[in-house]
Amino acid sequence: MKIDNFEIGKNKTFIIAEVSANHNQDYAVAKSMIKAAKDAGADAVKLQTYTADTMTLDVDNEYFTIKQDTIWDGRNLHDLYKEAYTPWEWQPKLKKYADKLGIILFSTPFDKTSVDFLESMDVSAYKIASFEITDLPLIRYVAKKQKPIIISTGIASLEDIEEAVKVCRDEDNEQIILLKCTSAYPASLEDANLLTMRDMKDRFGVDIGFSDHTLGITAPITAVALGAKVIEKHFILNKAMGGVDSKFSLDIDEFKEMVTAVRDTEKLLGKISYEMTAKKLKSREFSRSLFVTEDIKKGEIFTEKNIRIIRPAFGLAPKYIDKVLGKTADKDYTRGTPLITLPNEEKQ
Repeated sequence: MKIDNFEIGKNKTFIIAEVSANHNQDYAVAKSMIKAAKDAGADAVKLQTYTADTMTLDVDNEYFTIKQDTIWDGRNLHDLYKEAYTPWEWQPKLKKYADKLGIILFSTPFDKTSVDFLESMDVSAYKIASFEITDLPLIRYVAKKQKPIIISTGIASLEDIEEAVKVCRDEDNEQIILLKCTSAYPASLEDANLLTMRDMKDRFGVDIGFSDHTLGITAPITAVALGAKVIEKHFILNKAMGGVDSKFSLDIDEFKEMVTAVRDTEKLLGKISYEMTAKKLKSREFSRSLFVTEDIKKGEIFTEKNIRIIRPAFGLAPKYIDKVLGKTADKDYTRGTPLITLPNEEKQ
């Protein structure tokens, strides 16, 4: 599966810088974020495409007041989304800018109108947010576009995930990536349960990744070590700017550190290999072998006193010791020399 020119599932992790609301309604900041994400090593930047009115109703009562033990508790939903949304008129311009820089830009749609809008921008993939995983009509509409669809599973039950995947496959769209996610802001390490990624891969036969809301970079590095092919992390130019997502976002230096750590983890994982490289063969010289530990005259018996298994490894392998002990020396041997052949009587 490819997202733009990036092939998912190979040796390199697809790293997404989530812009979200961290532009603070400033177009220049949004543009700077794309350049900074590129410089920090991100493979893609992701927007969110909605308006307050496409997300919820402008109603101020208890149903529309956040009370979920989050950093936004007490806020009215419509007011929060009005503050956090990315103006639609920016998005085509930001896409062209990202294309010019050579970084992939795509987005999370939240209703059919935003999907249509993003189609007009020719985005190369779609992201389904955790809280939209139960919106099967939206997922179906996106799946019909026959583009890669990345689905966060933060609030999902197993049944929710099964239904979302089935909807995609019903539309003959097998380009599915499931992201393990904890829908808490910020999320605790204890709630990450990253082993779930492996189960999702085995259970659904899809590529897996991690949408991270924890603080720091430990969780995404661990996720890559466990097989994540996609990492999504909220990104901000400077946390001092503030904003609705700033507390669980990485600044430029932190994001660079994460990218470096992920790339190092990829090197560590490498590939399945039992190859005897030249370096490995050279290092074997420091293993053990059979050495003569006392001068031995022709006709004498090899014993544990005059033949030992020691370092280095210029003699016969230790496994041959039983084929040597008790046998008769066929020539003179000098202390400190490797035993490199079996006695004549053993070779016959």
